[in-house]
Amino acid sequence: MTSYIPTVLTIAGTDPSGGAGISADLKTFSALGAFGTVVVTAVVTQNTRGVAAIHQLDGRTVAGQLTNLLDDVRVDAVKIGMLGTAEVTEAVADVLRARRPGPVVLDPGMVATSGHRLLPADAVAALRDEMVPLADLITPNLPEAADLLGVAEATSVCEMDRQLRALAQLTSGVLLKGGHLDGPESTDLLLVDGRMTEFDTPRVDTRNTHGTGCTLSSAIAALRPQRDSWADAVRDAKTYLTGALRAADTLSIGSGHGPVHHFWDAWPVAPDQT
Repeated sequence: MTSYIPTVLTIAGTDPSGGAGISADLKTFSALGAFGTVVVTAVVTQNTRGVAAIHQLDGRTVAGQLTNLLDDVRVDAVKIGMLGTAEVTEAVADVLRARRPGPVVLDPGMVATSGHRLLPADAVAALRDEMVPLADLITPNLPEAADLLGVAEATSVCEMDRQLRALAQLTSGVLLKGGHLDGPESTDLLLVDGRMTEFDTPRVDTRNTHGTGCTLSSAIAALRPQRDSWADAVRDAKTYLTGALRAADTLSIGSGHGPVHHFWDAWPVAPDQT
């Protein structure tokens, strides 16, 4: 645990609608008492209805941002989101291997909430081979876990458990998110250092779920320097995200899947919600 305000880095793409990517990450860091820093990997044309286009930065530019930042700023934790290409993935992995800042949380960023697939096949391979082994914790959803393992998507908690243990052969820690399963509760499974923890959370009835994966992974990164264990950081990050989902309908952003309310615990309650 730290006794100072942690500095947390997000390496991810943009989102003009403010609900995902670096926008969600910076809001989450701030809401949870961390100072946010940024390395941009891609400029994404998107809104609450989906992704229209992606302008990918080259690996040298992304690595230059990261190296320059680490030359000057202490980084207590890193959240990695959408890297986009094999070139960028390999460039970021090279810098992290050489410089090794604080613990790394990897949100594979392969499938957007809208269902849009964000990575070509060679980028998925680079992510699995170069970045996953470097991460201290990866946070795939069920489609992303299936892509990383080259298997069919899990359809039960039992199948989730098998895929969780397979993923744990590739990296230090795994939080496998079960939000794609049916049922009144969403089950996430955490496996770190051979110890599994199950988190069962009641589902929140809202269509405003844009950026939930970004928000959860950035919350874990923000909280890890402030908590004694990964399990504590994940538990409190999930509590934060549940609050953000429950308050999401107090916002009115876009006509599609709007964002969660990142500052649900800090902003005044809207008059019609009292």
